[in-house]
Parts: sequence; C-alpha cells; structure tokens
Amino acid sequence: MSKVATLAAWVIISLCLVALITLPVNLQTQLIASVLVVTFVALIKLLDAGGKWRLIALAFGSAMVLRYVYWRTTSTLPPVNQPENFIPGFLLYLAEMYSVMMLALSLFVVAMPLPPRPSRSATPGKYPKVDVFVPSYNEDADLLANTLAAAKGMDYPADKLTVWLLDDGGTSQKRNSTNLVDAQRAAARHRELQKLCEELGVRYLTRDRNEHAKAGNLNNGMLHSNGELIAVFDADHAPARDFLLETVGYFEDDPRLFLVQTPHFFLNPDPLERNLRTFEKMPSENEMFYGIIQRGLDKWNAAFFCGSAAVLRRKALEDTSGFSGLSITEDCETALALHGRGWNSVYVDRPLIAGLQPATFASFIGQRSRWAQGMMQILMFRFPLLKGGLSIPQRLCYMSSTLFWLFPFSRTIFLFAPLFYLFFDLQIFTASGGEFLAYTLVYMLVNLTMQNYLYGSFRWPWISELYEYAQTVHLLPAVVSVLLNPRKPTFKVTAKDESVFESRLSEISRPFFVIFAVLLVASALAIYRVYTEPYKADITLVVGGWNLLNLIMAGCALGVVSERGEKAASRRVKVSRRCEFSFGEQTYPATIENVSAHGARVQVYGLPTDELLIDVRGQIRFQPYSGDGTFETLPVKIRNIETDGDLTIVGCRYLPEIARHHSLVADLIFANSQQWSEFQRMRRGNPGLVRGTLWFLWLALYQMSRGLIYFFRSIKSEAGANK
Repeated sequence: MSKVATLAAWVIISLCLVALITLPVNLQTQLIASVLVVTFVALIKLLDAGGKWRLIALAFGSAMVLRYVYWRTTSTLPPVNQPENFIPGFLLYLAEMYSVMMLALSLFVVAMPLPPRPSRSATPGKYPKVDVFVPSYNEDADLLANTLAAAKGMDYPADKLTVWLLDDGGTSQKRNSTNLVDAQRAAARHRELQKLCEELGVRYLTRDRNEHAKAGNLNNGMLHSNGELIAVFDADHAPARDFLLETVGYFEDDPRLFLVQTPHFFLNPDPLERNLRTFEKMPSENEMFYGIIQRGLDKWNAAFFCGSAAVLRRKALEDTSGFSGLSITEDCETALALHGRGWNSVYVDRPLIAGLQPATFASFIGQRSRWAQGMMQILMFRFPLLKGGLSIPQRLCYMSSTLFWLFPFSRTIFLFAPLFYLFFDLQIFTASGGEFLAYTLVYMLVNLTMQNYLYGSFRWPWISELYEYAQTVHLLPAVVSVLLNPRKPTFKVTAKDESVFESRLSEISRPFFVIFAVLLVASALAIYRVYTEPYKADITLVVGGWNLLNLIMAGCALGVVSERGEKAASRRVKVSRRCEFSFGEQTYPATIENVSAHGARVQVYGLPTDELLIDVRGQIRFQPYSGDGTFETLPVKIRNIETDGDLTIVGCRYLPEIARHHSLVADLIFANSQQWSEFQRMRRGNPGLVRGTLWFLWLALYQMSRGLIYFFRSIKSEAGANK
C-alpha cells in the first residue's frame, strides 16, 4: 500500500510541475513569480539551510529553469522557412539545451553529496602488501627522487611496502633508437635512474617497447609485482607519510572494493591562478571537482580513478585484464570497466599527496586537450548510458563526466551568437526585450544562484565561465578532431616543473586578442545601432548587453594568457619548522620558514652576517617526521642573505649527496599532510553572488588592461627586433 501511495504522490507532484511549467501567464505575472522564486532561493541560501530545505530551493529553481525551457522551445525559435535565421537560431537553442541538460546531471550528482568520510586506519597486524607504482616518461631525476623518497618514507611496515619506478623513458626501444642522440639520452637516463633507485631502496623497472602509453606501463608493473594492493602516484605527486594508513583500511570493510581515490593537491598555481594572482585567495579550479563532485559521485558508487593518488585492488584489476588502454584517459576508462563488473569505489576527501600542475598556459591547454579527447573516446567507444553492469545512477554519473567536455561547442555558440544580430541583423532569437527580461534574465539568475548554492565555497561566481572560455579557443579543434577520428589522439605527457622567468605573452595567445577585438567592435556597433534604430532599441540593448558580458570575459582572458615572470624556479611552501643552521664550525638556532623542491628559506638567530658569504656550504639540522626523534643533517649552499633585526634570512639550495638527503628533502616538503588541508581551508570562503560578481568585474578590467599592455609591449619588441 505504501508503494502505491508513494507512486501516486510522485504522479501528482509531476502533474503539478508540468502544470506550473506550461501555465500561460502574462509578462507581468511571469516577472513577479520569477522575482519571488529568486528571492526565495537566495533567502534559503543566505540562511545556509540544508537537508530538505536545500532540496526545496533547488526544486523551485529547477521549476523556473524548466519554465524557461518550455517558453524557449515553443515561442522563440525562428521560422524554418528562414534558414539564414533558423540554422544559427537552432544551434543557439541546442547550446542552451546542452547547458540545461548538464545542469540537470549536476543536480543529480551533487544535490546531496556525501559528507567527507571519517578516517579508516588499517587494523594493526592486518596490513596488506602494497606495491607503489610511480610511472615516469621524461621527468628529471631530481623530481623523481623527491617523489620516490616520499613514497619510500610512508609510515607502513617495510616488509609490506615495495616502491617501483616504472620508467618508460629508458625502454629498450628508446635505448636502441635509430636516432643516435635520442638513444644516448635514453641510455644515460636508464643508468642514472637505476643508480638513484638502488640508493633509495626502490625497484627500477622498464620494458622493451613503449606500447599503450601509461596504461601499458602500469600493466607491465603488475606483471612483475605481487602486492594485494597497488598505489599509483604520478612522477610529480609525492605522498604524505600517512597516505597508506589513511586509505588501505577501507579494503578490509568491502571485499568488492576496487578503488580508494584521494584528491590531487597542488603546490603550484595553474596558469590562470598564477597570472591572475588568485592562488592564495580563492579555491583552485580542481577543488570543485575534488571537494564537491567526487563526493557526489561517491554517493552513487561512481567515484572514479583519477590516474594518481589512489589505491587499487590487484584482484579487481585482474578481473578486467589490468588498466584499460583503449582511450588516452586510462584512469576513468579503467574505473568504468570495473564499475561495470560490479566492483565498488570509495572517495576520501582529504589531500594526502602534493603535486605539480602545468605552469605555462600552453602546457595547461595540452593537458586539458588530452582529458577532453580521452573523455570523448570513452563516450564514443564505451558509451556509459548503455554499458552493461552499471546501475542507472552510475550511468548518469559517467554521462555527466564525459558529456561535460562538449562545453567548447556551447561556449563557442554563446560567444558568437550576439554577433549574428549585431553584424548581420539576423533574428535568431524571436523575443521582445520584456520577454527576455522576464524569462532569460531570470533563468540566468536562477542558474547562477543554484551554482553558488551548490559550489559556493569551492567555486566563486563566473570563474567556471572564465576557465571554460580560456580552454574553448583551443579545445574546440581538439574535440572536433577526436569526433572525426576517435582513434587519432595519442597520449602526451604533461610538462612537469616548468618555470616562466620573464613576463611574456603565451605562444598561443593570438586568438584571444583577435576575439577581443571583434567583440569590442561589436560593442561599438551596438551603441551605434541604438541611436540609429531606436525602434529596435530594446532588442539591441539586450543583445549588446550579452555581447558586453562576452567582452568582459574575453578581456579577463587577456590577463590569463599574459604570463607573469617568476624569480623562483619552483613554488615555495610555508612550513615553520624549528631547526639548527650550521655555518663553518658554528651552529645557530633557526626556523625553516618555507621550502620548495630545490631549496629552503631559513630564519637564523644571532648569525654574524659579516662572515657569511654567498655560494658557500652550510647545513640544516632538523628532526624528520618519519625518524626516531634524532636530528639529521641536510647540506645546503647559501644563495642569498637578508637581515631583519637579530634575524638573518638565508636562502639555501639543497645539495643532496646521498639517498638519505633526498628523503630529508621529501620530509620537509611532503611528509605533513595536515598543512595541505589547512591551506585549503584558509582560502575557502563564499563571497556570495553579488560581491563575487563585483570582484570579478574588477578582476576583468584589471586583467584586460594588463593583457593589452603585454600585447603592445610585444608589438614594440617585435618591431625593434625587425629593425
């Protein structure tokens, strides 16, 4: 009886919803209803109401979105017998429907995400044997040394832990290349890394041929190891000392668990954060995915493997013949295959690794192109909606993750749609200014309010739009190419530990300035048409406002592609650890203020600066987290000196001479996972829709001016070089 009553209730609610969506009302009534709904949703958000109130607010917002969809479908499309209007108008309609579909999928995934899981430590005496895989292709030995030392230094029984460097840069194929220079480099790398692994107590493994990229490399590691669990870290992802203790315990609870995934935390800003200077003020772009979306996916048993910072069960991988390699995103594809076989996954929302992300805009776009093309391959080859073995929620979750990467198409249409009217007077959206205000503007406000409700502390207003626009210009050709030839893309390794020493325009920045110029001309044309065609002023003002919004976004992107120079070779991390600094035969009390992959900044008390010289040797003595409490010594070279009263600030560069020195460097930078959580909490905060929008407008104006300065400076520099 209860099931019948529940079904009847759902039917009644659905009929009421349909009636609400299709109810014919005049513009004044529609506008009043819209204002009431927006106010209601905003009020619930301001009161920070959760639980059922959160769902009620999202339901009201969704009803207004669906009402817009109904009006847009039945009242605004151009006549079919006007192809010059209908074709671009229908493309705009499809772009909007794609956005509505992605909003619906997002609501399904993250409307009520799981709260962060509690810690699940492994039971003492039941530690499973773990193989740690660090796949590598072209990374420097110093970078690998830090990651391998951090992995080797994890708190875990030594007889249960084996660390492997899986080197695809020193394969027999590469060492025997017909290109003599490439062959010599591969052979030198092979010898260097073998020696490094021997010193660190790590197993070195390579293979005959570079087949199936990263997936093939990982599968080769599986053939030569036998641990019950496999932890995977990218070459630039170093784990904290408690990584395994915080993850392997979950496998005791569920024999069908194949994956424990943790978030990717990054020491350095991505190019947008670095060039906009938001890294320490605003949540990073990836925090929306790892802080909200993965927890939403975890609710539906659909959290997927992200290629690193994860532990997997060997038995599960053997069930699908290892890591999948049909697409160039082997991580998500592997998770999809295992979920389809009935295996489960868990997401632990605590940063337990620290890595590096692309520093230049070109490398950033290269990385995102690989992600986009790989997800398109999964969509075309595996098509999650119809894949056997998945539950309906899992199908929807994977469709959301793959379909997201079609955003370059919708973003391109939204960017150029106003130009059809302003330049060519095409009527691609048949509505008056009042109708636009009552329906479209309200739809946009509701959409923004719901997004801020869902992601507020993890994604500030308009930042998603900026990231998508900045990627669209170059991702659109990449996505089109994979749709035309799904097997064409090949795996390309993302550049690691880059630096930009001089301020300059990105080498792929030109299209952004061209688009900005076109939008600027269109804005001037809109003003001109308001005065010369007053009988169409309402429509022109609406379209001109739309174009102005695009212009603001494009102006902000000029700052994104204007690369700021950095003096430091790598990003510094605040640590504040007591130590002793030795110079000559004297030892002084000191504090390690911050560290990087290459050096440290030390505050020394009572150090006589008149005796201190640049480029001479010194020593830092401190207690490692993973040691027995005794002080250990790390040799350094003094690079710069500053004085501040009784304190002397010494900039040092590490001089690792033995394997233990690499372990000490890793301990300084990576051992304490708590510092990553504290850093994330420090920059999380919801500015709200109004304040966030005002902040973005200021940011866009400033970055637009900075980008134009870089542009004219580059033109002047080129002109001087050509004389």
